[in-house]
Amino acid sequence: MCGIVGWVDWKHDLTLQKDVVGRMTQTLIPRGPDAEGFWLSPRAAFGHRRLIVVDPLGGLQPMIRERNAHTYTLVYNGELYNTPEIRQELMSCGYHFEGHSDTEAVLLSYLEWGPSCVEHLNGIFAFGIWDSKEQRLFLARDRMGVKPLFYSEQSGALVFASELKSLLKHPNISPIIGKEGLAEVFLVGPARTPGVGVYEGISELKPGHVLLYSLNGLQIRRYWALPNHVHEDDLMTTTAKIRDLFMDTVQRQLVSDVPIGTLLSGGLDSSAITAIAAESLAQNGKGPLQTFSVDYIENDKYFHPNDFQPGADGPWIERVSQRFGTQHTNCVFDTPELVETLKDATLARDLPGMADVDASLLLFSRAIKKKITVGLSGECADEVFGGYPWFHRPDSLGAQTFPWALKVENRLQVLSPELIDRLQPHDYLSERYEEALAELPRLPGSSSNGHQDSRTLKGDLQREARIREITYLTLTRFMPTLLDRKDRMTMATGLEVRVPFCDHRLVEYAWNIPWEMKALEGREKGLLRRALTGVLPDDVLWRRKSPYPKTHHPSYLSAVRTWLEEIIEDSTSPLLPFLNIPALRDLMKLSDTLPSGRPWFGQLMDIPQLFAYLTQVNYWLVENKISVH
Repeated sequence: MCGIVGWVDWKHDLTLQKDVVGRMTQTLIPRGPDAEGFWLSPRAAFGHRRLIVVDPLGGLQPMIRERNAHTYTLVYNGELYNTPEIRQELMSCGYHFEGHSDTEAVLLSYLEWGPSCVEHLNGIFAFGIWDSKEQRLFLARDRMGVKPLFYSEQSGALVFASELKSLLKHPNISPIIGKEGLAEVFLVGPARTPGVGVYEGISELKPGHVLLYSLNGLQIRRYWALPNHVHEDDLMTTTAKIRDLFMDTVQRQLVSDVPIGTLLSGGLDSSAITAIAAESLAQNGKGPLQTFSVDYIENDKYFHPNDFQPGADGPWIERVSQRFGTQHTNCVFDTPELVETLKDATLARDLPGMADVDASLLLFSRAIKKKITVGLSGECADEVFGGYPWFHRPDSLGAQTFPWALKVENRLQVLSPELIDRLQPHDYLSERYEEALAELPRLPGSSSNGHQDSRTLKGDLQREARIREITYLTLTRFMPTLLDRKDRMTMATGLEVRVPFCDHRLVEYAWNIPWEMKALEGREKGLLRRALTGVLPDDVLWRRKSPYPKTHHPSYLSAVRTWLEEIIEDSTSPLLPFLNIPALRDLMKLSDTLPSGRPWFGQLMDIPQLFAYLTQVNYWLVENKISVH
């Protein structure tokens, strides 16, 4: 993995802009600690920071190839999992490879297929290519949006980068947020509406899209969407295909010229990845597999099961590690470092994030990086196979809003009347919700308005349609939050983490499987459990889902509450105009007595995380010197 920046300008000679490109690129050193490269021409300039994973010598960037007297230059962040097939196909077309990197495979794919090259790629990626023949910039992002890509179009110029912080180093881009940015931070955050860059003038290239920029202007095209058909495979065939696809995906993602391991929580998803990875490495004489888990000091003392977190993970981690002979490291963190790392997590994400869930992953990644450079993680299985509580709870299924944010009033109560009046929260959230549903792929026979609306159906059809809506919302609006978190926290330490459950082949196949199959035996991810029979011990296979662990220590609530009190008492705090101070003070006084298990976002963000999120907002405003318009 790497960090990329680029600038195309029709009015200025970019061969004279090395300093600007250099400053933008410097912000990405954590993403690419191993090497740096630049390429400048009159119309286009690229910068690159590299994390070396495959082909140290053959994968240098920016990568340049000549063809028919024309130059093609690439900056690339990602990993291809079908490089051997791409190489074979291109060599049969007469291409010669100078190394074995996937970077070269991407560039030569563009030479052969042009913008349609993305349709041939299986992987996680964000890249830019300057095509001297067409005098055109081509940007592309992977189907699921695992790798980030932001851009800003201005008069006669376009600038792009892996992270927002890089764009803010460009002299023509300022840290300004308006009404939409405020709404994203205070109403949608820590999620983010696809395509929205929060800052004024900055956009995100959406997953599964490509961008073309030339003298003719900017064009964006969607090259991938969820397939839309009636699932016809029976249960036995479906189970076998899920198993085969998943095993192939994990094995493909083990390619690396540097040490590799897995992030092991003891849950179904990470345990399955660990099982396949451990056996694959052993068969190739590369074991034992290194595994890593995260926990917090005295969590065993303060943890209390609830609907969202039914049990502790520790015994299950040990069970899986011993069963598959892994070399395991348990990383344990304490409250002070967790609170302090909220600042670093905000800087890494470029936005307020998932509070201690972000901070702990950043600490975890730092510890993992000491031993390996590439890891595999179990994110996205719950989105693909229906594992979250909101797939199964009547209140979530019946709510006409994002099901991971049902307690919107819990956050609105601490916002100032002026901010609420300006943002009109319920209207904004409703518009975003309806906007998402309008994208929903239409099954044959559904209504002509573009999606099958669960509100117009009855009985089993209504439930099936609603589950389809919930699945789409989760895949396209909730999952990106976790992918952003995973990318920014891991890459901030120079750790590459891959997510096998995001393989587009697996997502495509699972998308149209009916709910009665996915929820086999009345269990969350029942189909996936059935497919993994024999891969995992039965007790691990059928244990109840438990999310990424968070701290339950009361000292965490005390610490973030104290920090928030300090912010409130400081009259210069930029957060103050956005808060209902009396209501917030009341909540802070009652916070020790309020019951847990009623998150305002996702499964993990409760009252302590609300306080932490607000401290992150203030820190973000201060550190980026943000102007609010």
